[in-house]
Amino acid sequence: MADLNWCPSSWKSRPAAQMVDYPDQQHLERVLAKINALPPLVTPAEIERLRFQLAAVQRNEAFLLHAGDCAESFDACTQQNISAKIGLILSFSLILIWGGRLPVVRIGRIAGQYAKPRSSKTETIDNREVLSFRGDNVNGLGSDDRTPDPERLLSAYFHSTATLNYVRGLLTSGFASLHHPRDWSLSHVRSPALRNEFEKITQGLSDALDFSHTIGADSGRESVPFDRGGGRGVLGEVDFYTSHEGLMLDWEQAMTREADIAVSGPSSKEKVFYNTSAHFLWIGDRTRQLDGAHIEYFRGIRNPIGIKVGPSLENAELIRLLQIVNPDKESGRVTLITRYGAGKIGDHLAGHIEAVKLSRHPVTWVCDPMHGNTLTSRSGFKTRNFGTIISELTSCISIHAACGSRLGGVSLEFTGELNDEGFSVTECLGGSMELSEEQLGLRYQSFCDPRLNFEQSLDVAFLISNYFKEERLGDKGENGIYAALGGRNTV
Repeated sequence: MADLNWCPSSWKSRPAAQMVDYPDQQHLERVLAKINALPPLVTPAEIERLRFQLAAVQRNEAFLLHAGDCAESFDACTQQNISAKIGLILSFSLILIWGGRLPVVRIGRIAGQYAKPRSSKTETIDNREVLSFRGDNVNGLGSDDRTPDPERLLSAYFHSTATLNYVRGLLTSGFASLHHPRDWSLSHVRSPALRNEFEKITQGLSDALDFSHTIGADSGRESVPFDRGGGRGVLGEVDFYTSHEGLMLDWEQAMTREADIAVSGPSSKEKVFYNTSAHFLWIGDRTRQLDGAHIEYFRGIRNPIGIKVGPSLENAELIRLLQIVNPDKESGRVTLITRYGAGKIGDHLAGHIEAVKLSRHPVTWVCDPMHGNTLTSRSGFKTRNFGTIISELTSCISIHAACGSRLGGVSLEFTGELNDEGFSVTECLGGSMELSEEQLGLRYQSFCDPRLNFEQSLDVAFLISNYFKEERLGDKGENGIYAALGGRNTV
């Protein structure tokens, strides 16, 4: 039910964290007015469809994959990068579907994930104090380009539009057709035992697709390429949703639109507000203050929302947050994205699960095993250890099971980007390719947080898929893939 005391600008009456100080406020207002007059990037119908699908995740009838870059850049808005990212998300989800026999809801950190929260307003570069880099939609990465520029917000709108337009084009023109798993190279897998496990999974996928073809699941127009008049069919078209951290409230307000929604029948309508810059938005660990501007804004939009949950969030505060943003306890509304760190998850997750169960608030539980496990290498690179990442993930699965709960999804920072020679980025240590600290500098490309590369991402997909398959078949034996990938016991 709509709150009559809320409007898209009511957040301005609250203290706001992580806000950008623009030197020319009149310039900012002109740009925001222009953005407010531009068309929405996504539609209310798409947002409502995602809410419906997330409600299915809450009932354990689907699994959520939330993945993409830590922060996008304008320069990375290219055909190659977008195709690689979407292709990796599709491959990852196909592997999950095979193991879990569940639909996968795909939400990309894409088409708007430009802003960066920072712990300090300034940083020192070459013995000179400059404003911190806040993302391409605020200022430039170069130390001489740090003055916040409102025109970058407008540029963010058009880069998001171009990205989303190309994603929609890919997914409606055959790009999502199931590519044969035999074509997936496993040459990067150094361990013979691990390669054998992966080959079993890809062979099973291959056999299933061959069977589908034989019985005519892709017969008729579906078997004809899309560009030759073929239909899309069940094997060729997927839902895909966009997301970003709802950090810059001036931008979010400018992209908020009022719409009517049926409440008790076609003739009964209620006015609600949608943020039309993305289907899904989340509140970060730095901006979830109960009396803060971000919570005030988020409580009024109808989009499904995520809340980052870390070690500093007390049980009572978590429940109060849920009461504020979802007072009517609507299904599909709230996703809790946990990010404790492999060494801390055992101290906090079970308490959070029990508190939410007692409150009877419907939520989707998602594990972010990335943000609590960042470190600096001896060579100075910001990195993450693959073994620690999967340790938090598997601990999360186990703790949920012990609490009578179930993990509903995973949130990952990964990229399918390849360089001109066809090599993946080198930003996270370990995985089946056994990336060493000495190799981090070979193709380290992130200007934000380190991402899993293509091979490491599929490692995670195979791990989760294998777990779900063993669970489905009642096999409680040792997970050989987990041990081979360097997983560590943390709980």
